[in-house]
Amino acid sequence: MSVTEALAPDRDAYELRAEDVRVPPRTFRERLRYLGPGIVLTASVVGSGELLVTTSLGAKAGFVLLWLVIIGALVKVWVQVELARWTILNGGTALAGYGAVRPRIGRMGWINWLWIGLDTAKNFQRGGVIGGAAAACSIAWPIAGAELSRTSLVLWTVVITVVSVLLMSSSRYSVVERVTTISVALFTTSTFALVLALPFTSYSYSAADFGTGLSFAIPAGALGLALAMFGSTGVGADDMTNYTYWCLEKGYARWTGPDDGTEERALRAEGWLKVMQLDVLVSWVICTLTTLAFYIVGASVLAPQNAVPEGNDVITTVSRIYTDTLGSWAEVAFLVGAVAVLFSTHVAAVAAVPRLWTNTLGLMGVIDWNDLAVRTRWVRIFTVVLPAVWAAMYLFVQSPLLLLKIGAIGNAIFLLAVLIAVWQLRTTEVDRRFRSGSWTTAVLAVSTVAITGLAVYALLEVFGISAGGG
Repeated sequence: MSVTEALAPDRDAYELRAEDVRVPPRTFRERLRYLGPGIVLTASVVGSGELLVTTSLGAKAGFVLLWLVIIGALVKVWVQVELARWTILNGGTALAGYGAVRPRIGRMGWINWLWIGLDTAKNFQRGGVIGGAAAACSIAWPIAGAELSRTSLVLWTVVITVVSVLLMSSSRYSVVERVTTISVALFTTSTFALVLALPFTSYSYSAADFGTGLSFAIPAGALGLALAMFGSTGVGADDMTNYTYWCLEKGYARWTGPDDGTEERALRAEGWLKVMQLDVLVSWVICTLTTLAFYIVGASVLAPQNAVPEGNDVITTVSRIYTDTLGSWAEVAFLVGAVAVLFSTHVAAVAAVPRLWTNTLGLMGVIDWNDLAVRTRWVRIFTVVLPAVWAAMYLFVQSPLLLLKIGAIGNAIFLLAVLIAVWQLRTTEVDRRFRSGSWTTAVLAVSTVAITGLAVYALLEVFGISAGGG
């Protein structure tokens, strides 16, 4: 389904050369062969909040906020498309684009400095992902002591961290795409199987439930819960940022080539932009359907019992309910899905975050980002160091859900900064020929309003000011 570019070790995926240009595919079927960055993004998005946070939110709200899962995912995807459009046309990473947004502080833009601060907060969330995966593995196979015992959790945390580092040690995009594609296939299949089995249990859902969930209502006192759900679903600001690196390493910008002002280059750009848009669409569909599945689990199974589990109990409670209703096979299916979801998110982070920190060092002037050997060395250093830090954070706090919530607040604030950057870049650095049409611009404006509201809510939360009940 995908074409994974195999670059020679001495070729730079971030350098645009005239000899690397490629005629874009013209048919839908041909474009499917060039998908890939969206699959990596899906692995990153589904798991960071969906399995733990979205399931818990479904347990709290029931079906009534089902519509917000769809809207939350749909609204933010337009910002992702605009940022990727700039990347393909200019060949620059998102962090480089953020540096163009004034005012500048030293060698970097203010958004770059904001990213540094908020990515530190995201480390808590990444620790939570490792913890969730360790908990799922411990329930499935407590290799030492009882399930969820301290010893079992520590050992699984170490195993997950080491395996992910080894998988990503080559720092090659082709490896990232293959690993995440397998993980996405696993968690998508297992999750849908469980949701489709629910109607045959005492926790069945009905058409009336979906009618309630699509009524666009927010219950009294649930504004805070609704905004939290909007922030936790769909593509986050860090995911949008990461996506530009995968578009570059897949080859979309390289195959478009440097801007030489010719009509041939413009036609190539239009063709590869269409591939990117299809890639985003497929990713959005998978992310939305999987998130809906997790929400339905919470609303169907947990909400009727008033069971709103916290921390590791999210995985324990849901897996045991499946066992009680469907038998042991369902617990196995759920745990396979849980491990695949959380591990794929972790692997995607191990692949992406070292690239971003290395790029940041380059923007600071500490290293030469354009030197392939130097860049590769620093990416590999961060690939070892950062996962160890995330694992330590989880073992210290021991609550995946709490860690995920801390990271989600930081991500919501950064999302507003990304939005500012996107509007400036599309206005000043994207030729009118390639800008989105009036309808898409209107949708982006609606997204701007919604995202701004989310950012304001997140700031109120930080300062302890209640924006609504729930």
